[in-house]
Amino acid sequence: MIAKSRKVCAVLAAGWIALGLWTAPALAIDLGDVLKDVAGVAVGGFVIDKVAGPINDFINTVTFNKGAKVEGHTKVVPIVSLGSGTRIGAAQVAGPKKDGVVKVKAVASLETSFRDRFRIKILVPVDSVNPLQRFVRVQGVGVSAVIDYKL
Repeated sequence: MIAKSRKVCAVLAAGWIALGLWTAPALAIDLGDVLKDVAGVAVGGFVIDKVAGPINDFINTVTFNKGAKVEGHTKVVPIVSLGSGTRIGAAQVAGPKKDGVVKVKAVASLETSFRDRFRIKILVPVDSVNPLQRFVRVQGVGVSAVIDYKL
């Protein structure tokens, strides 16, 4: 299982390095920035799709071993963070019905603040691979894990 985890991390690292996710966000928005965001989401989604199965199995094994098993269906999908700069990551979604989980193609992450003291991160399971264009919330499905990769 550890060998699979290392392989998953290597694939994620290669994909994120290829996307150039370590670069600073641009100060101006132009058509090139929008196209870069769309391309980044597509490539990042492709990379995450390739490692989603092993990551999902790993999360389910850990939660089972810790007595926190999900009583339903799970899968790993990309997280697309919208706001100041577009970012991509991964999340495990879970729900009691398989058809709801199957409909989820990504998780949209929206950040805001409340009274200048609280930072709020809203994670929404959505039906679109590219939430930058359009999306609809998938009801009956929640986010059960967030996957980050340290560069």
